Amino acid sequence: MPATQKTITPIDNSVYVERPYATAQEIAATLKTAAEAQRAWKQVPVAERGRLISKAVDIFLTHKDAIAEEITRQMGRPISQSPGEMRGFEERARYMIGIAPEALADIEAKDKPGFTRFIHREPLGVVFIVAPWNYPYLTSVNGVVPALMAGNAVVLKHSAQTPLCAERFQEAFDVAGLPKGIFQHLVLTHEDTAKVIAAPETAYVNFTGSVAGGHAVQQAALGKFMGMGLELGGKDPAYVRADANLAHAVENLVDGAMFNSGQCCCAIERIYVHESLYDKFVEGFADLTRKYKLGNPLDKDTNLGPMVRTSAAEFVRGQIADAVRAGAKALIDEKAFAASKPGTPYLAPQVLVNVDHKMSVMSEESFGPVIGIMKVKSDDEAITLMNDSKFGLTAALWTMDEAAAKKIGHAIDTGTVYMNRCDYLDPALAWVGVKDSGRGATLSRVGYEMLTRPKSFHLRTQL
Repeated sequence: MPATQKTITPIDNSVYVERPYATAQEIAATLKTAAEAQRAWKQVPVAERGRLISKAVDIFLTHKDAIAEEITRQMGRPISQSPGEMRGFEERARYMIGIAPEALADIEAKDKPGFTRFIHREPLGVVFIVAPWNYPYLTSVNGVVPALMAGNAVVLKHSAQTPLCAERFQEAFDVAGLPKGIFQHLVLTHEDTAKVIAAPETAYVNFTGSVAGGHAVQQAALGKFMGMGLELGGKDPAYVRADANLAHAVENLVDGAMFNSGQCCCAIERIYVHESLYDKFVEGFADLTRKYKLGNPLDKDTNLGPMVRTSAAEFVRGQIADAVRAGAKALIDEKAFAASKPGTPYLAPQVLVNVDHKMSVMSEESFGPVIGIMKVKSDDEAITLMNDSKFGLTAALWTMDEAAAKKIGHAIDTGTVYMNRCDYLDPALAWVGVKDSGRGATLSRVGYEMLTRPKSFHLRTQL
């Protein structure tokens, strides 16, 4: 194993960041310090925790322009889009700080004279967060801020593609005056990540990544009775009903499929359209997709950057080629996108029709700028196809009938149901997946339940 972790930017495949891996001694010291610091931190009033963490958010945002450019250089998202992650980071952080006093308050059991009874929310201890590269701050803030607000210590291991994100968190918390040891980060190998999960000091792990990665996390934790939150991606469907606003559906679903080069766990990856709108929808979707500009993400006019690495782009190219060989029709001419070249992470967007669920592009997560579109005759057919997946993160319904959206939503095996929007996390709602999309929840009041344990007090006050 090399002694350093190298981050290769997809912009030109050069080394952008290089950091040494933590030694066994550094890992042990980090966990020991975290466990010791947490015992004092949990005694700090929630309001004071909120003051310190709010200060850290303020400090973090003073560097938002530089941080946005770092995102682009590390993982390739267009510079025109990266600042949006700063806005989302702030929205989630502020919301979770704001609801903490109520979400973490004791739950009183009244109406029994002579007794004081309540349920206290006890922090778990040391929370280990393993964060991904695709939305490096949006995914990590979901765990970092509420874990700290709940009275836990946090150890963050960020993706090898986005190590500067962990350093930006550390800088903000240190300058804000967070007690030493409450937030720390480590640069770890896969082997050492598993060891941290298995370590006795680690009380909870929050992991965002692949299904294979989720299984590895569970395997590492087998010897412990430990909670975990796993967000493992999806093959998120959209259904365009006959009563949908066609123009709105086209515009939003193209964005939902192609933003960040489709590299989002809740990106739209398959679309089902009622037969009465199908032809016009496909025409509009393909026309708008052709208007994307693929190129260097540091160019402010680029709105489709490279995928994170060449191997990821080649996987999607393979899915497209397999689908075409099986009878699918590709509507986008790759040659119209000069930057798209095999053997590079630069990949043209693609829209496929004449697809079915036997094709990998309609069943396996693509995580790239490709979409398959199928015609359906009814809500029931759409529901059957949406549920025909091993994943269940989000599903988007395009209709003007709220009652129909609720009825269809209850029939879909998914963690979140959208109507007339997609690819968005509302911090007031629990972010949760079913089936191979994971377990546990982040955000909302429910997210705080994952990061604490109930502790009951049953006090007889009269004898």
